[in-house]
Amino acid sequence: MTSRTIERARLDIGGWGMDPQKQKEEFSNAFIQAAAAVAGFSMSKPVPDDDSIDWCLHDRGGRGTIRSPRLELQLKCTGSPDFSEEALRFPLEVNNYHDLIPTNVMVPRILVVVAVPNVIDEWLLMEERGLLLRSCAYWVSLRGWPPSNSDYSVTVHLPRSQRFDGAGLGAIMDRVRNSELP
Repeated sequence: MTSRTIERARLDIGGWGMDPQKQKEEFSNAFIQAAAAVAGFSMSKPVPDDDSIDWCLHDRGGRGTIRSPRLELQLKCTGSPDFSEEALRFPLEVNNYHDLIPTNVMVPRILVVVAVPNVIDEWLLMEERGLLLRSCAYWVSLRGWPPSNSDYSVTVHLPRSQRFDGAGLGAIMDRVRNSELP
């Protein structure tokens, strides 16, 4: 098999054998880790994920009214983002939706959706000047939203003004640190 045939086979299956949905999951995990690193927060991954929480972010120290605040994330990724002028519309599975709406949780929870280009080879670009992750992410708190009667999914609107990057994550944690909700 020539290298050209191998490259064509890799492109035909969407990678070196990993399912494209798994690739989205792994890329979005790397994106969240990059944002947390930029913001200066540590992370942990609940195992097993049986409460729709993929990541927990931690800050340390006593600034604010809450010492060592935490934030829990449900993480999703889409390669076919549905943007309006004001929001990213995302169909969230109803079980995840119901796990994110309770008001009686100790640690605030948010939904983060990472949007990537539809072509996997465009997700990451490297040049001598730097590394570019071709994605963007938005967040929303579903706390207190009404239960859904849907059997499958609920379309959630993530405001485009609520970017999940280093600065956005820092602002969210500042609110949590001061006993406010995200």
